[in-house]
Amino acid sequence: MPVTLLNPEGLPKTDAYGYRQVAIATGTRQVHVAGQVAYDANGQLVARGDLAGQVARAYRNVAIALAAAGATFRDVVRLTFYVVDWKPEMMPAFLAGIEQVAAELQISPAPASLIGVSVLFEPGVLVEIEATAVVG
Repeated sequence: MPVTLLNPEGLPKTDAYGYRQVAIATGTRQVHVAGQVAYDANGQLVARGDLAGQVARAYRNVAIALAAAGATFRDVVRLTFYVVDWKPEMMPAFLAGIEQVAAELQISPAPASLIGVSVLFEPGVLVEIEATAVVG
């Protein structure tokens, strides 16, 4: 397996939030997925006003992009989340969105950053997800 994920001793445990602190990649090909949002195949925003629903759809779009490059979430070494008007009390809805698709997409707990932003590129878009993967 080209990606090993771990939480080193001395760093906070992040299992409850679904990510690890470190990814070690041994593959030879990098895959960089542009920020994905909750658009369907027709370019229509889904789950308007629903953070969990938008997180789930954005994750599905990341999975589609990864598959097009011959990768899966097992190959992901880094995720970056941008969330509009982020507040800590939004974490349950954010995690619920991940939970909706975790088994379906076989999401691995790659290192991740969650960045609160005031606005994304279009009104109604609540979350954007970028991914980096390394494959054989």
